[in-house]
Amino acid sequence: MTDLIRKLYETQTLEKDELISLLNCSADDAEELRRLAEQRRIESYGRDIFIRGLIEFTNICRQDCYYCGIRKSNKNCERYRLSGEEILACCDEGYDLGFRTFVLQGGEDGYFTDEKICGLIESIKKAHPDCALTLSIGEKSRESYKRFFDCGADRYLLRHETADKEHFSKLHPEGQSFENRMRCLYDLKDIGYQVGCGFMVGSPYQTDECLAKDLLFIKKFNPQMIGIGPFIRHKDTKFKDFPDGTLEMTLRLLSIIRLMLPKVLLPATTALATIDPRGREKGILAGANVVMPNLSPVRFRKAYSLYDNKVCTGEESAECKNCLSRRIESIGCRIAVSRGDSLNTGNR
Repeated sequence: MTDLIRKLYETQTLEKDELISLLNCSADDAEELRRLAEQRRIESYGRDIFIRGLIEFTNICRQDCYYCGIRKSNKNCERYRLSGEEILACCDEGYDLGFRTFVLQGGEDGYFTDEKICGLIESIKKAHPDCALTLSIGEKSRESYKRFFDCGADRYLLRHETADKEHFSKLHPEGQSFENRMRCLYDLKDIGYQVGCGFMVGSPYQTDECLAKDLLFIKKFNPQMIGIGPFIRHKDTKFKDFPDGTLEMTLRLLSIIRLMLPKVLLPATTALATIDPRGREKGILAGANVVMPNLSPVRFRKAYSLYDNKVCTGEESAECKNCLSRRIESIGCRIAVSRGDSLNTGNR
């Protein structure tokens, strides 16, 4: 197994069968994988950890993904949407706290037309021209993506969820297609965004072969950002009785991804912090270099419930950036006050 780890470290690529073997490596090999991934992260980005101000601006969604707590058929979800003024106030607060990237994340809410999204982009960029703006608002037409980009959006996050078509069909209802998700990702890259893809670790019906396909897709797609986190079930979805993904496999995959794409931006997600009190720190030590504290108004944070028991207060909050800074410094890193653009220019 050490030979496989060394091969990945030196060549940044493995075959599918080799990746499957690595996913099942021993604890000692996993520690060697982690150590090399941390080394690669430091070689690429030094000790800097980038912060993103997350604004969850609507939990209204037209999609019905089987795993998601804000899916349209969940009648127990307390719905909300922020006004333009509230969104801008979140950005103003975040800027004062030292954030230089804002992430507008929401369900696919028909209220937010292209015109409204473009208006938000222009207002945020006018108020904070030195900041990067990331959108994470789901599947759109190429024309919509182009409009947002032309208005000033810099980045777009859209998890591919799985690179296995059959697996995709088990996670989504008819009407949501694997082909359209892939079309969206390639449109985004072609337009010129810094693009982020990703998947849930331990999602229902996921196999080691599915994960290997995910890794091979990521290597081929060559994004600027990759968001992975453990699957965590939600009580109001059809997957409520499935087991959660594990911390161990998530950390292992973070390390593999860092070695495959050394210059990619790799978040230690809220889901990691949800399943382990030190999940964020462990993610950074496994190769991650981004954290995304919450800038959303406190009264709405629990309502943006993609999964159960989501961390919503305390050190997850942007208001406690000093607490977060101390925790990150405790593992030998530091928060960087910058846009934190990806060094992986890819083939944009």
